[in-house]
Amino acid sequence: MMEEAQISLPNIADGEDKSSPLKNRIRKNYRHVRKFAKRTQTDCFRIYDREIREYPLAIDFYAGRFCVHYFSKIRDIEEPPPELAQEVTETLCAIFETTPEFIFWRTRKKRERLEQYEKTGDSKEFFTVHEYGVKFRINLTDYLDTGLFLDHRETRKVVASVCSGKRVLNLFAYTCSFSVHAAASGALFTKSVDMSNTYTLWGRNNFSLNSISLKNNPIVRADCLKFLDEEMASGTKYDVVIIDPPTISRSKKMDQMFDIQFDYIPLLTKALKLLAKGGTVFFSTNSRRFVLDETLFPTCCFVDISEKTIPLDFHDPKIHRCWRISVKP
Repeated sequence: MMEEAQISLPNIADGEDKSSPLKNRIRKNYRHVRKFAKRTQTDCFRIYDREIREYPLAIDFYAGRFCVHYFSKIRDIEEPPPELAQEVTETLCAIFETTPEFIFWRTRKKRERLEQYEKTGDSKEFFTVHEYGVKFRINLTDYLDTGLFLDHRETRKVVASVCSGKRVLNLFAYTCSFSVHAAASGALFTKSVDMSNTYTLWGRNNFSLNSISLKNNPIVRADCLKFLDEEMASGTKYDVVIIDPPTISRSKKMDQMFDIQFDYIPLLTKALKLLAKGGTVFFSTNSRRFVLDETLFPTCCFVDISEKTIPLDFHDPKIHRCWRISVKP
């Protein structure tokens, strides 16, 4: 049983500012999600999601810090217009009584199809947030992504709810958030696989942060497709397999480029062979162009659970898609 988390969710003043639609929207959104956050011991969530055309932003709250994503439509423009940056900064400072040093900016520009997200800094400034009472390390300065994909908060909850007493495999594990939730919910065993040294270490730290031993929760640095071949040869079986791969990856550590639209077929085929009787695969993707061909898996039952996995603070119903897959009896 997890101890009750000590989270801080600032109160904000009542009022309406007719001169600032952004301020009014953030205030309204925060009040709404704060009720959920307080009830669920969560202090990381979205407070603005591109709802006003003049403000092409997403703003995430992380335990008193703010991550502002600016969506640039022009590939060569890295920074938001100065007047927009100033308005957002003043708005957040006014509503939450914070200071600019707690506001961090990201530019989400249109990228070349094969362009990778690279490390952007080396400050090593980590802090802790809570999600359904589980702790995670966050970094808002060194990487484009923060260490926790907030759009999958409810997906992690759904998956964790079926993991008690189960053996769980988490592929493309990133910082192991699915695995940590599964272990915290009573999973008998988890194994997390990712190719990055940075993220496997980050994952180990997330387990440690929650006082969960790695003895029954090993983390493996490996190419997931190669790992599946080795795991099939060993005869290992799992009750739950989690697959949340990148859309495109051309890591130097891989023999060839990974493309979800083509590689999901061998990926699912191999993962299904690792399922114990009555097991479940959870498969998700953020690719908006992805097309799943269920006819390629005639022995399987696919249930689209996307609607159940979209958090209330995300207003784009296409932020990701998610399926629960099982083998027909």
